[in-house]
Amino acid sequence: MSVESEVSPDGQKLTISIKGRFDFGKHQAFRDCYEHLHQTPSAVVVDLKEATYLDSSALGMLLLLRDHAGGENSDVRVINGSSDVRKILAISNFDKLFDIS
Repeated sequence: MSVESEVSPDGQKLTISIKGRFDFGKHQAFRDCYEHLHQTPSAVVVDLKEATYLDSSALGMLLLLRDHAGGENSDVRVINGSSDVRKILAISNFDKLFDIS
């Protein structure tokens, strides 16, 4: 189970892919994906296609990412979540903070 990241060739988009459980065990790996970049990308995509679980610490990590990316002015999208993951995000009102698809 891992966290992988990829920056677009122009450096404007960062994609972070979560595999397995998205919980506190992924905290440092998740932060490392965006904190050590030479330039801040204008868009961040969190791909949950292979995430099997999401807990409250994952929600906190998403909020930290959003703050790092610019807060209200950031372009952070959460994509490919399972129906259970999308339900957790909706119950937590994260659909008001992030573009979720």
